[in-house]
Amino acid sequence: MGQSNLKSINSDFYFMEAVNDFLSAMLPYTEWVMLILLIGGGLFLVFQSKFLPYRYFGHAIAITAGKHDTEGAKGDVSHLQALSAAVAATVGLGNISGVAIAIYMGGPGVVFWIWITALIGMCIKFYSCSLSIMFRGNDSEGKLQGGPMFYITQGMGKKAKPLATFFCIAGLFGFLGVFTANQFTQTFMNVVDPDESLALLGDFNWKLIIGITLAVITSFVIFGGLKKIAKVASAIVPFMVLVYFLAVLVVMVNNAADVIPSLKLIITEAFNLDTMVKGGFWGLVILGVRRAMFSNEAGLGSAPMYHGQSKTDEPVQEGLVAMLGPFIDTIVVCTLTAIVIILSGAYLEAESNGILMTLIAFKKTLFGYGDVLLMVIVSAFALSTLFTYSYYGVKCLSFLTNAKIGKYYNWYFVATIVFAAVASVDLVINLIDLAYALMVIPNMIAVLFLAPKVNEAAKRYFSKLKHEKA
Repeated sequence: MGQSNLKSINSDFYFMEAVNDFLSAMLPYTEWVMLILLIGGGLFLVFQSKFLPYRYFGHAIAITAGKHDTEGAKGDVSHLQALSAAVAATVGLGNISGVAIAIYMGGPGVVFWIWITALIGMCIKFYSCSLSIMFRGNDSEGKLQGGPMFYITQGMGKKAKPLATFFCIAGLFGFLGVFTANQFTQTFMNVVDPDESLALLGDFNWKLIIGITLAVITSFVIFGGLKKIAKVASAIVPFMVLVYFLAVLVVMVNNAADVIPSLKLIITEAFNLDTMVKGGFWGLVILGVRRAMFSNEAGLGSAPMYHGQSKTDEPVQEGLVAMLGPFIDTIVVCTLTAIVIILSGAYLEAESNGILMTLIAFKKTLFGYGDVLLMVIVSAFALSTLFTYSYYGVKCLSFLTNAKIGKYYNWYFVATIVFAAVASVDLVINLIDLAYALMVIPNMIAVLFLAPKVNEAAKRYFSKLKHEKA
């Protein structure tokens, strides 16, 4: 490699290091606000709703299956398509490597706090996605839209527009597919080892090739618009979750004696006295909250953008459908990943951060070929996440400017896929964590402020439902 190339790569690394240092320094200022709003605000909603979303779990499944659809309702996609698209953006590498990163940084006990945040997140999703139908607006092209920017400006009034603007600016960074591109690249490099198996081009060049390939594939789908995204996502999501579920089931059957001890370890480590005495307890809780939010996006304000497009005129129905998201991707998928990582002992290997830890766990527990199977699953997860995430950023830029300019976000989104492929995992995680924490602030303020309107709508809806059954 020429000297000028080496100089260029070195300067890129120094730049990335400087960006990472800045992001790391900013994070502590936001995480306590995020913790108070997500956990404190979420618990307030749980008690204010009198546990309503959990009590109607079965009814939520029936709505998703289309049993309560009404003819001529406004919207672009069905309940199932909206849920699939929202879950496609969350069930993915956040569940496979996000959990591994959490365990790497905080030990098995962090999984317990991921569960608690997800259960609270189900209630937050119920409220935020009910609001996304209650306060829908039209963009500059006259198309029906939903999401935090609309329930902030319409529900709270024009004076609250700076909150909506703040949310959208943070969203321009938070809705990038950088984590997915980064972890997919790491998976490919570890499983395929292209320098050995394909051609000796060097790590940086291979990462660049992977990034460009991902960017090209993503371009074909995201320039096709929402209906195409919903169609592709609803086809991929059930299949990829099933394959992953079966792989984990095989691991658990083969290691049946270790499943209960793994679950016990999660609970005992969550309340580890040493951790509390050393002052690391709240750090563990914050880590669990961060990774749970990364996994299911409850409180973030992303899912309301998809659910706001559903063909329904009944806000409470959509809130109940959306509530299933955190249950599927965090309570089910994250727990399965955590059990495999813990029973395999992969979490005890010092350098195995991110997807590498999950790859080691699967290789150890699936006859030496688990990492190859995970590579296939990760490919499907990564692509479905990249296909869906750009949609959120387009909506943010459209709100800040107009629908015509908003579409240019896709070009920026595609370009950052290439950047993420060569960036460090720490830089990517810090960027997303900071952007997410900033997005939670305006969204949760709006959800808490507008919660009484959802309570009124729920009262009317369930009263009507009782009369229909009578």
